[in-house]
Amino acid sequence: MLSNLGNSILFISAFLSISIIYLANKNLKTSNNLIVKNIYQLSLIQSTLIIVCFFTLITAFVVSDFSLVTVYQNSHSMKPVFYKIAGTWGNHEGSLLLWVIILTIFSFLFLIYNKDHPKKFRLLTLIIQNILILGFLFFILFNSNPFSSLSPTPSEGLGLNPILQDPALAIHPPLLYIGFVGSSIYFSAAMASLIVNYSEKSFSSSIKNWVLISWCFQTLGILVGSVWAYYELGWGGFWFWDPVENASLLPWFAMTALLHSLIVFEKRNLFYFWVIILCLITFILSVTGTFLVRSGILNSVHTFASDPTRGVYILLFLSLMIFSSIYLLFKKYKKENYNLNQNSKETFILINNWFMMFYLITVLLGTIYPIFTDALTDNKISVGPPFYNAIIFPIVVIFLLFMAVGPKVKWIKNRFEDIKVYFLILAGSIILNILILVFIKSYSILSNFIIISALFLIISSLKDGVSAIQKNRIDLARIISHASFGFLVLFIGLNHIFSIERDYNIKVGETKNFENYSIKLEKLDLKDFPNYKAVIGTLEINNNFSNEKNILKPEIRIYDNPKTLTYEASIKTNLLKDYYLTMSNIDRSDYYNIKFQKKPLMIWIWISVVMIVIGGFLRLFKNAKYS
Repeated sequence: MLSNLGNSILFISAFLSISIIYLANKNLKTSNNLIVKNIYQLSLIQSTLIIVCFFTLITAFVVSDFSLVTVYQNSHSMKPVFYKIAGTWGNHEGSLLLWVIILTIFSFLFLIYNKDHPKKFRLLTLIIQNILILGFLFFILFNSNPFSSLSPTPSEGLGLNPILQDPALAIHPPLLYIGFVGSSIYFSAAMASLIVNYSEKSFSSSIKNWVLISWCFQTLGILVGSVWAYYELGWGGFWFWDPVENASLLPWFAMTALLHSLIVFEKRNLFYFWVIILCLITFILSVTGTFLVRSGILNSVHTFASDPTRGVYILLFLSLMIFSSIYLLFKKYKKENYNLNQNSKETFILINNWFMMFYLITVLLGTIYPIFTDALTDNKISVGPPFYNAIIFPIVVIFLLFMAVGPKVKWIKNRFEDIKVYFLILAGSIILNILILVFIKSYSILSNFIIISALFLIISSLKDGVSAIQKNRIDLARIISHASFGFLVLFIGLNHIFSIERDYNIKVGETKNFENYSIKLEKLDLKDFPNYKAVIGTLEINNNFSNEKNILKPEIRIYDNPKTLTYEASIKTNLLKDYYLTMSNIDRSDYYNIKFQKKPLMIWIWISVVMIVIGGFLRLFKNAKYS
């Protein structure tokens, strides 16, 4: 029943996409400036049907309908209802259906909320968007159908990977997909803009809010995923340059560059083709990330699929989009004469874009290099934090200085305000850095520069805020986002400097001492839970300097459905530091491996990212109010 309903809706939705493309193309040829009502109606019906289709799949998961292959492979009758629902998009097939939902909704909303723009531009955007929708619907119907049936119906499902049964990971994919898939609408708009030569400043207003929406949700998705990896995977850090982590970061760099470029385009009517290129790059990287995750060529806990045929389809689809988009771009490209003054705001924003592209290329090379090495030489290698840290962090220093100074530079004019004030701010940042040095024994030169530049950005942003308040023209969104980014880098730097990490093999009753700390494994408890058994360690962490005592209880969990062993970290968090402890068993031994970490200011790293996102949403609300 549910299988037939779901498949029927998918086929009808594909037919509706074809109908929308046909009617839109027909409406293009009329002289009437109004878009026919039927197009709005069909787009609304399509969005509604896809949502109904998704809720049909959710229903199948909730009632444990194991006649569907997707439900059988990713659910279990004993699984809590919340994780049954989250399991809908916690697999390959369901996540692609979520992609199509976002594609259709964004397509309909773009049609509704961009009525002030030329008809041909809007219709072509709709046509391109529905070509994308059609491509993904065909992929789902013929290669990754969530409504494929299974006969005879099994009495029980295989269950969902236990590490995915987590509140953070339940909301992580939808947030990230809004960012990924949201880029499709301004990709389609950019291609439509090229076709109809819609290069006026108003083009910026047609896409800027969509870019902000996808950027905000992409940032939130990355944050939630990072927090989940921190406490669930036992990594003990905020970022580990995992290939799938990188796949989500790549389009974020492009989105950030695009947001800043749109400011110039809207203000000065410059960077039009660069904006188009960034729209193209952002969506291509989003689909590339999908290919990398779903092809099975990346070795990561985040991957949803290992079937190469699925990856081939996405690769072909990606190649088609790349070549057709590049062809159109070259066909329509016209050389732009920027004639920028050296110290103008436009120049500084362009430099900001160069930094983003540098980070993007660095992360992209680090992510795909092992893939090519494996394919060409059959040697498996990994590119880890040392590579990224060595290349990216020195450049961050210069980037932060430009972020601080850029907002004070004037448009067009070759003039810079308050240069003496910024020298004073720089001197103050150096003094604060020296005060930090007093409390530690060793400190690298690079760390010094990172801390100084972060402080410089923070103080400069706050100073700009005070000045703007006095002039009654405060740009709260920018000030919050820039200052928060400075705090983020500052907390990352301090976290790295003051972190402590120790690894021991220890048995019950044994104590290990290091620096001012001692750690003791007091006891082990075996407990039964509804869907797993757990070995729970009780460890006492003593700070001999401050007489602070903490009890941490890491777990070794044994799941039955599916048969899985996981290691759950125990974390004690306060405003200054995290105590982080994981425990794993050693075969045929009464010893257990424990990994203890002291991670300073971790909570402030997460808070900084949240504040960056708040700045983005404030800008979005301001734009919407202005519109």
